[in-house]
Amino acid sequence: MARARAMMAECRVCPRHCGVNRLAGESGKCTITRPAMVSSYGPHFGEESPLVGRQGSGTIFFTYCNLRCIFCQNYTISQSGEGVPVTSEKLAQIMLSIQDRGCHNINLVSPSHVVPHILEALELAASNGLYLPLVYNSGGYDSLETLSLLDGIVNIYMPDMKYADEKFAEQLSGIKDYPRINQAAVKEMHRQVGDLRLDEQGIAYRGLLVRHLVLPDRLAGTEEVTRFLAREVSAETYLNVMAQYHPCHQAFGRPQLARPVNWQEVQEAIEMAHQQGLFRLDRRQSSPLRFVI
Repeated sequence: MARARAMMAECRVCPRHCGVNRLAGESGKCTITRPAMVSSYGPHFGEESPLVGRQGSGTIFFTYCNLRCIFCQNYTISQSGEGVPVTSEKLAQIMLSIQDRGCHNINLVSPSHVVPHILEALELAASNGLYLPLVYNSGGYDSLETLSLLDGIVNIYMPDMKYADEKFAEQLSGIKDYPRINQAAVKEMHRQVGDLRLDEQGIAYRGLLVRHLVLPDRLAGTEEVTRFLAREVSAETYLNVMAQYHPCHQAFGRPQLARPVNWQEVQEAIEMAHQQGLFRLDRRQSSPLRFVI
């Protein structure tokens, strides 16, 4: 805990390395100082199949984000600050309440900028009986130093792999070095937890699950992303090829993003994953039967 807290003094919790003293109330790109903020929490049934099961994934949506995606579908949370401050004690209570509701896991959504807050709450929750697997559900722009604090604590990593091209990463999310940082983070996550493992009911209890959102006109670099996963991470990587992109937030101002993805683009992305040797695709999100034009 002391190491995590010290990272906030000249903030380097995420790869932006803003250098502000969050402990003294200074805010960087993520806006969060002390305490963390939460927009909502509870059972969620729209997540990946191995997380949802019958009882739902116990999501906690943290306010703000270390990315600035112009097409973010949750921009009111990630960029407009929708949510309320929570103390570490309150966050621990939220985790325990999710467990009491029978969820299969604690799903930490957009946690990259609030890892010290989460660790503090986890210590309290664990001392009061928290035992559910922890899901680290991030935009994929994560610091190796911060990830090292989570080794042995996080059970399931679920990062995005948004882009393969620096130019598009900078234009669409405000982060030029996203591909390099993202790839290093995903490799470290896999080193810690390995390939996704399921119990006899098909519920995930440990491992890596990667999300990749298909964007119009191949802006996401699906071929490069799937090649990286197959060759440099594992051919057994569990991948969610996400088909739900639609224009939102500031996306209407960019012609290439001002339309939903179409059937052909989604099918092409799935085929690219198969061509690279990736066959563990999330059936609920990647099934053609669930795609609506």
